[in-house]
Amino acid sequence: ADLGSLVAMEPAEREVRASAARVWLASLALPTPVRNACTRCADASAGPAEGIAPALRAVLHAAGAQLDAAAVRELEQLVRALSPVANVP
Repeated sequence: ADLGSLVAMEPAEREVRASAARVWLASLALPTPVRNACTRCADASAGPAEGIAPALRAVLHAAGAQLDAAAVRELEQLVRALSPVANVP
């Protein structure tokens, strides 16, 4: 799903996806700080779009050392796209 479709998604559908993401995350062997940040990000994705950017920043902080430069850039771009300041004309 692209960013526009995520933001336009019905709240009930976002909650279903967030719940599925939590189950998937629980099945992975991740360091606790990374797991916690990713779980909070999944939780945030069920709510308003404004809450997702801070949760993604936390994922970057927790997992940044394990991610390659391209992944970090992609997540940083997504954070900017989801940040309220980025949407001000």
